[in-house]
Amino acid sequence: MIDRQAYDSYLRLFNARDYAGVLSWFAPEFEIRFGGYRLTTRDQVMQFYTFLHAHLDEQILIDRFVADEHTVVLEARVRLTGTKALSAQAAKAAGFERLLTPPVGQTIEIPQFIHYHLEGGKFKRALCAIAD
Repeated sequence: MIDRQAYDSYLRLFNARDYAGVLSWFAPEFEIRFGGYRLTTRDQVMQFYTFLHAHLDEQILIDRFVADEHTVVLEARVRLTGTKALSAQAAKAAGFERLLTPPVGQTIEIPQFIHYHLEGGKFKRALCAIAD
């Protein structure tokens, strides 16, 4: 089971951009789904987040946390601050045509539901949905 203290350790790795550390929390075969994207390999995760975080700062702020031996569920706010301009052409050229980032210096918060399925104490599936 991943309790709140363990999840906070995972989140510190994410917020520090320690992608190898983040991926150590995932099962050998996994799926991450959000915003029309589906990531299923470590290389895809590294490529996506390296590109995204080159253009913005991202912090996950937890409002609600529930977990059992099979599931971790969060209500969270994803805080995005633009750090480098990203054109639609550059996003498309990188294979992330749906990716939008805030203008440089602007911060937005997106409320999200984040739902993890666990297998062997590791994340097997992560589903993220925007909450209005």
